[in-house]
Amino acid sequence: MIAWAKALAKRHWPRLGLRAILLSTFILIALLPGFGALFLRVYENTLVRQTESELIAESAALAAATAVNWPGFVPDRIKESYQPEPPSIDLRGSSILPERPAPAAAGPVDPAAGTAAARIAPIFAQTTRTTLASVLLLDAHGRIVAGPLAGRSYATLPEVAAALRGAPATTLRHNADDHRSFPVEWLSRSADLRLHHARPIFVNGRVAGVLLLSRSPPALYMGLYADAGKIAFGFAIILGIVIVLSGILSRGIVRPIERLGAATRDLARGAAVDVPAQPEMAAVEIQALYADFAVMAAAIERRSRYLRDFAHAVSHEFKTPLAGIRGAVELLQDHHATMSDAERRRFLGNAAVDAERLALLVTRLLELARADMTPVGSETSDLSPSLRRLADAYSVPGFAIELVLPPSPAVVATPAATTETVIGALIDNSRRAGAQSCTIVATLLAEGIRIDLTDDGPGIAPADGERLFEPFFTTRRAEGGTGLGLAIARSLLDASNGTIRLEKSAIGAHFVIELPRA
Repeated sequence: MIAWAKALAKRHWPRLGLRAILLSTFILIALLPGFGALFLRVYENTLVRQTESELIAESAALAAATAVNWPGFVPDRIKESYQPEPPSIDLRGSSILPERPAPAAAGPVDPAAGTAAARIAPIFAQTTRTTLASVLLLDAHGRIVAGPLAGRSYATLPEVAAALRGAPATTLRHNADDHRSFPVEWLSRSADLRLHHARPIFVNGRVAGVLLLSRSPPALYMGLYADAGKIAFGFAIILGIVIVLSGILSRGIVRPIERLGAATRDLARGAAVDVPAQPEMAAVEIQALYADFAVMAAAIERRSRYLRDFAHAVSHEFKTPLAGIRGAVELLQDHHATMSDAERRRFLGNAAVDAERLALLVTRLLELARADMTPVGSETSDLSPSLRRLADAYSVPGFAIELVLPPSPAVVATPAATTETVIGALIDNSRRAGAQSCTIVATLLAEGIRIDLTDDGPGIAPADGERLFEPFFTTRRAEGGTGLGLAIARSLLDASNGTIRLEKSAIGAHFVIELPRA
């Protein structure tokens, strides 16, 4: 099941950037406290509205019972109407009034109200014990009917005035008598509030009295304790979201970087590195980093292999002239007195030739090293003047150069020195191989400039063409060739994002050079 879920997630996982993942995570983390505060606000408002609903239900029942016990009540005049009464209090918008003031002095109460109060008093007492709501019965003028405050008036209270007009009303008032102290009281907006609900008592179609009920909403911690299971479920959801986010960050950032770090350490130690595959659920930048690492590892492997082969070739190329020089020196040291002048000159001449070959090898190696280390820059040059200079420099009796240049300027993103060195080496090779003419054609392409260099010499054998650009490979070793000229040319072009290759040709040699346009 887990494997199936992972496969499904990988198949449908969107390509997300690292910035998108981090931004989404941080936004969600930043919103979590807001979600918690909003939950507490909504939950507390729900408790207040629930309290008002209970007062509405209690007052409706008590008002009906009081009306039935009111003197002169006629049951046949009860109107059958069904209209639910929703709560009206909202902590976000309802006004909070001052504490309920003391009732004002007034005249005697309505005798009918007093009779009804005496009849309904046991019901009031039983209800108050259960609901803990304060219940006062007022007559049609807002005067308290029973109790120690009998005869005093609440007619000026907004909720009572609305009830006397026939409309039930609920208000929020401060409660100075509430001395509760709870650990989470500072989170509650209703800790010192009390709901006051006034409901008219209709007797035979007129307002005969008012029921005034008041009750404090449940404390926030009591509501939290009562709904502990639901709240725990909500926290479990939040914890699950955090765990999922941690897994996303782990799969998208941490684990891929750890694998890439391990592969980098193996590469630094020189061990064989299996380039890790791009993680499917990683960020786009991480996947690009894996691709770049694969390219880098391949380049390092090629460079390492090149350096090994190069070191082997250097040791081989240097060994022969050094052995010749050492042998000549030993012969001169051991047999100097018995040698003739001609023999001495012959051995010294061989040593001089080998020394010249060593000097040429060292010079070429320095040129190859400079070519390999040349950074890709933004230097540009016009190709046409460089080709004209080369044609003038290498055109000698018995060797002709023909140029075919484009009509518009051919500006390339390659230094003029690089272009002249590469093409000059090709022209010199053609001349040394016995060619009598060379043709250079420059063509403007959409993405770059192509240079075709052909000659009428003996050409290059197909087997030699495959190794032509390898360092120290030469077919003119007897004539002093080092096998580094074309290797240097290729390295110079690589440094400028250019290419060189040998094309098949029926007559002579055909080289193609492609340079990027500026």
